[in-house]
Amino acid sequence: MASTAAQRASPARSTIRFLSLRGTQTPNLPFRTRAAAPTRARLRCHLSRSSDSTPTPTPTTSDQDAEPDPEDSLRVAFACGGAGAGGRVYSAIALADELHASLPSSRSLILGAPAPSLESTAAAAASYPFAPIPPRCLPRGILAAALHLRRFRPHVLVATGGAPALPACLAALLLGLPFVIQDQDASPAPATRLLAPFALRVFLAFNAPVRLLPKRKCAVYGNPVRMSILKCQASKAEALARFFPREEGLLGEQDAQVVLVLGGAEGSPEINVAVLNVYYEMLRKRKDRYIIWQTGTETFCEMESLVRGHRRLFLTPFLHELEMAYAASDVVISRAGAMTCTEILVTGKPSILIPLPTILDHHQTRNAYIMADVMGAKVITEDELDSSSLTSAVDEIFG
Repeated sequence: MASTAAQRASPARSTIRFLSLRGTQTPNLPFRTRAAAPTRARLRCHLSRSSDSTPTPTPTTSDQDAEPDPEDSLRVAFACGGAGAGGRVYSAIALADELHASLPSSRSLILGAPAPSLESTAAAAASYPFAPIPPRCLPRGILAAALHLRRFRPHVLVATGGAPALPACLAALLLGLPFVIQDQDASPAPATRLLAPFALRVFLAFNAPVRLLPKRKCAVYGNPVRMSILKCQASKAEALARFFPREEGLLGEQDAQVVLVLGGAEGSPEINVAVLNVYYEMLRKRKDRYIIWQTGTETFCEMESLVRGHRRLFLTPFLHELEMAYAASDVVISRAGAMTCTEILVTGKPSILIPLPTILDHHQTRNAYIMADVMGAKVITEDELDSSSLTSAVDEIFG
């Protein structure tokens, strides 16, 4: 299973082939694509949408960005939720990016929790229109999602997980709108199990979840990866200079040892405390070692007050240029979220993974040990995590 997962952890281009311009019907996918004009392509779904004949309300000013394009352009809505974790959100962004690269005339709409949620910020950064779905109240969420879908009139809804995905998919069912699911983890989320019988297709990252879902609807394609990461051409020296401009030219590209610390969008207190106890000694012992440390937005102020400044330490609440951080780094210390694991797999970076034990069904623990089998990642449980175990793991990787 591990080797298969490694082979299939591919970019969005091979994750959902319905973005293709070829006029063929693939056996794994419920969509047929065909050329509608010499310079255009459109996606047609086998199921007709009952809402096509229903008049749609006139969009308000706030809905102008979600107005549909002409009939021959593909419209796709993405439902995702961060809840502090970026994997589901950036899966949707990666798919939307690939969609627009393949079909420039297409339109995308991101559905998620209201601002200032991670998904609203990510959608704005990627220049995609965003529509909020109220959290914690399923009936209100379904109603809001239904209104947004009626206005945007997508050809298909893609759910990548998170709290907003459930009301969005239920609204799609009520409207007769086809939807597909993209699940990133080694074990399917409860919402995926609930919605899978009604979905047109369930795209998975691993083989293991297939046995828990309707097999005929499953397709294992790996996880999508953001195009900014896939297409990053920066050398290590160029990327390092982005974070440490004063050090540019002082060290050769191969001399620097760069540690990248990722604790998730909101941050991991356990990882932050462990790094806090070892970072200065790491930098003191080796003059060629650098640390790029994403603390998370929730814990940045606290960490900033505790950390002693150092010219070879880059401290930030959030990495907006994650592709440059990967390009600069030699080892990644991180949680074991599915998307982070996929990005590490694609970039080929050695990693030290600390899975979050409280995640439902131990998704991150399974992800971490798959990475250990596939790439030789070092796994440290939270019970084992301290300054000594972290230092030993880093020193072992650097030799």
